[in-house]
Amino acid sequence: MANQATVDATGGTVSRSAPMRALVSWTLYDFASQPYYTLVLTFLFAPYFAAYVVGDVARGQTIWGYGAAAASLLIAIGSPFLGALADGRGRRKPWIALFSVVLIAGLATLWLAVPGAPNEVIALIVVAFIAATAAAEFSSVFTNSMMPSLVPPSALGRLSGIGWGVGYLGGLLSLALVAGLIVSSAATGKTLFGLDPILTLDLSAHEADRLVGPIAALWFALFMIPFFLFVPDAKPQPLAAGQTRPSPAAQLWSTLKQLPRNRDMLFFLIARMIYSDGLSAIFAFGGIYGTAVFGWTALELGLFGIILTATGMIGAVIGGFLDDRAGAKTVILFALALLLVGAVGILSVDKTHVLFTVEVAEKQAGSAPFSSAGEQVFLAFALLVGLVAAPVQAASRSLLARLAPPDQIAQYFGLFAFSGKVTAFLAPFLVATVTLASGSQRLGMASITLFLIAGMILMLPVREPRAP
Repeated sequence: MANQATVDATGGTVSRSAPMRALVSWTLYDFASQPYYTLVLTFLFAPYFAAYVVGDVARGQTIWGYGAAAASLLIAIGSPFLGALADGRGRRKPWIALFSVVLIAGLATLWLAVPGAPNEVIALIVVAFIAATAAAEFSSVFTNSMMPSLVPPSALGRLSGIGWGVGYLGGLLSLALVAGLIVSSAATGKTLFGLDPILTLDLSAHEADRLVGPIAALWFALFMIPFFLFVPDAKPQPLAAGQTRPSPAAQLWSTLKQLPRNRDMLFFLIARMIYSDGLSAIFAFGGIYGTAVFGWTALELGLFGIILTATGMIGAVIGGFLDDRAGAKTVILFALALLLVGAVGILSVDKTHVLFTVEVAEKQAGSAPFSSAGEQVFLAFALLVGLVAAPVQAASRSLLARLAPPDQIAQYFGLFAFSGKVTAFLAPFLVATVTLASGSQRLGMASITLFLIAGMILMLPVREPRAP
């Protein structure tokens, strides 16, 4: 356990870092939770759900988009109240444990997503997806609010960036496990590593695709153990004689009334609300778009995910060090500009064109992964997105920790989650609605760029406090 001089009992800022085992264990939360985002939300299960469980990619993208919108609305409503509750009562770990159970149960339920599932099973899978997404985000409110009690302000960028990098490593290793040892090619019967799969699975029932949910659940349960053992929890704030603790709603209302006077926090939360919508939509629908354009199988999606995740891991660590040197705002603006370039580049690719007008040969059935010119251009822009997406998220987290009052840190991280989700239904909803109305995935995805541009503009007035 950290000593008293290291950890502020209220969860506020500290003058020196907690013991290394506490810092490593805290970063393992990202390591434990990332396979959900990597395997389920982005690269493997979401495209499988759209293409095989629903059976129609456009309809599947629409259903998945509405499910993501519902989860975002639930997170937006619940996160600020949970943050206020944590600030008033101190302890974070019991809440993290509760939402960990919900996340594990939701992920395990995805095994039931058989190909061509009836509507009631599709509904159950969407409910499980919504519950898992909300639980993952709710738990992050409490883990993120622990940051200022673990390191001083001058090290927040590195802690956040290394946490994201370790998270991407978790996503990379889980992808390597699934694509390299479990998922096999229907043509060769071999995995991505050219090996026989370690499990005998029914290819016709897509058991390998369905297994990613239980694998992510088991991974989370295993790697959260050090977090609960070694990360120090905040202590409940003592009450004076005769004093009563205000309700979470009263605490939250008091914080919200103060927010207009905190100009930098207000502009940051609004900007983050907008650009995180676009960022989430890119990852939610990127794999689905690639599958529709190139007909990628689970094997190719797994390889794509491994390459992209490795790039994100590098970007997260570099961004963390740049954060402490150049400032979180600078990192966010620069990364958003590159993210916009990458998103437009991805949208410039279709079956027979790159950069919108340059004609290329269509990918041939049975050809090697990423052997066509269109795939290679798509991959190049996707790597750019992967490189800068993590710094955007890590720097946003460290900037919030620097801007928030220490005694209200969990409330502001609740508002941080709120800002990431209150309008997050808009991007998936807009993508789903435009796709449904036009029948074109490209037009649906193009709406994402508006969110990135607006977020960049709103970040410009934010003034970042510099740590000594």
